[in-house]
Amino acid sequence: MAATGLAELDDVPADDRTPRRRRAGRRTSRRWALRTVTAAVAVASALVGSGCSTKAEDSPTNAPASQGTVRTDVGVSGNTITLGVLTDSTGAFAALGKDITFGHQVYWDARNAAGGVCGRYRVALEIADHGYNVQKATTQYSAMKEKVVALNQLFGSPMATALAPDLAKDNVLTMPMAWALTLTDSPAFALIGPTYDIETINGLDSLLEQGLIKEGDPIGHIFHDSEYGANTLVGTKYFAGRHNMTVVEQKISPLEGDLSSRVTALKAAGVKAIVLSTSPPQVAVAASATEAAGLRVPLLGSSPTFQPSLLNTPARNVLIDRFYYSGPNTTLGVPPTKALSDAIAAKRPNETVSNGAVAGYAASQVMDVILAKACTNGDLTRAGVIAAKRSLSNIETDGLTGTLDYTQLGVSPSKQNFIARPKADAPAASVIVAPLYEGPTAKAYKRGA
Repeated sequence: MAATGLAELDDVPADDRTPRRRRAGRRTSRRWALRTVTAAVAVASALVGSGCSTKAEDSPTNAPASQGTVRTDVGVSGNTITLGVLTDSTGAFAALGKDITFGHQVYWDARNAAGGVCGRYRVALEIADHGYNVQKATTQYSAMKEKVVALNQLFGSPMATALAPDLAKDNVLTMPMAWALTLTDSPAFALIGPTYDIETINGLDSLLEQGLIKEGDPIGHIFHDSEYGANTLVGTKYFAGRHNMTVVEQKISPLEGDLSSRVTALKAAGVKAIVLSTSPPQVAVAASATEAAGLRVPLLGSSPTFQPSLLNTPARNVLIDRFYYSGPNTTLGVPPTKALSDAIAAKRPNETVSNGAVAGYAASQVMDVILAKACTNGDLTRAGVIAAKRSLSNIETDGLTGTLDYTQLGVSPSKQNFIARPKADAPAASVIVAPLYEGPTAKAYKRGA
């Protein structure tokens, strides 16, 4: 069903002890000193018109569709573009999925109020909850696919991997809330940030740079038995191979609740840090288990691992003291998120909203850029939307994410991550300690190396 409702809470970390930072590329910086979300989206419209690409031929405009004929097919009816959202609002990542969807809704509500896409089209969202279940997601996609031109969200690597052949066959542009490197092989996917392997390498580069680990140290890795876990492990192994390190692996189920035996095994192996590619509740369980075992080493999380509610668990102090997070987008409370933060203050004043809302907002902004380019090309068909995406080589989001390049299949669209840590009194309970970070090992990394 088309949805206009709001979402819920949680996601992303930080601390106020700032390490030396490597910045890959300078970003044009806007203050976003705007009082309403509608005004902020007007700025985003200007971005679509002039700043989405360093190549003139890639710069889409936001000219009204009435200025020329625009071809359409599935998912565009009259003056409405319908985008699909296949999310998790009841499963292992429910809080994160709800906040991502909230970010979509904030962006499109404001965009519609400001005149819509291409000066003509209102965007509607068709939302379904798969509960982090592959079969359910497959069924929901089948029911949804004749209603939407693209998917603004497909939550989870297992779901994205399972649906990849159908999405490619149906020419449905999809923004996965998953960053598995294998997804970059398909023209149907537009990842909003670096793949899991790169984000893990960046996170480990940051720990090495801060002196929290050193050359030759053994590293533990607790990971889901899934594309998500397997892809982060690729990053850990690559980093270890370049720094004379060994990796001690602990493969787990997404439903595994007691990780004490896993931590005991890692302690016995003498690991000096632990990478976590798990659900947020499992992060808290693992953190508490390390403290109980006397294994007081740095903990590094992947994209989906942190949410503010973890600071209400017994693991609170451990996470604040030793947890780091490498993610694809910035955190609430910094200038690029002002429009979203204002909307949260107005619509959810008594809630702690996670940085998942930033991910959802950024994904919608990038979708807006792609749709605008398709309008410029006169082709809002499904195939035309994918062609528009593949022509964009330098998409900027005012610092919500790193620069995105969709022109090369099989390659991560970015190598820039945000390194963050939990901080109880910060927006989304986290602060960025290294923005737009591209470490030296990540810079040298090539898939398959």
